[in-house]
Amino acid sequence: MPELQRLRADHAPALLTFEQENRAFFAASIPDRGDDYFTRFAARHEALLTEQAAGTCHFHLLVAEDGEVLGRFNLVDAANGTADLGFRLAEKATGRGLATAAVRRLFTLCTTTYALTTLRAAATVTNTASRAVLTRTGFVATGEGVVLNGMRGVGYVRELGGKDLGPE
Repeated sequence: MPELQRLRADHAPALLTFEQENRAFFAASIPDRGDDYFTRFAARHEALLTEQAAGTCHFHLLVAEDGEVLGRFNLVDAANGTADLGFRLAEKATGRGLATAAVRRLFTLCTTTYALTTLRAAATVTNTASRAVLTRTGFVATGEGVVLNGMRGVGYVRELGGKDLGPE
């Protein structure tokens, strides 16, 4: 079973491979990161680790037993008990419930480790897989108009509390 791991410096090679191998798949439903992301990957990875050390963001990877990165699950802009959730899953890992399970595991980390009580998320209208994961894990559409890099999206919110860490 893949493991949800907090981002570390030694994840960089496997994470870059994940992003490169899935770039076209991701670009079909979410805005592309652009060539500069890949050119400056090492510096960007260090910057993420710095943000994480400061406590403003919490980055996680879904890692297979062989060390392959299957997904990213990020909590960004953490402040006052709230953070924004973003995630992406490798094409070959889709359709198996891995994203749903990872988001539910994040709920536990949010409440036990990061002192978060509310998560926000957004997904493009065309990203039906991510919207389904959000709905399955108890996120509710906010009704606010969201634009993600020029693409129309849907905003979501999820209150966390006690043992209520997501519908089964």
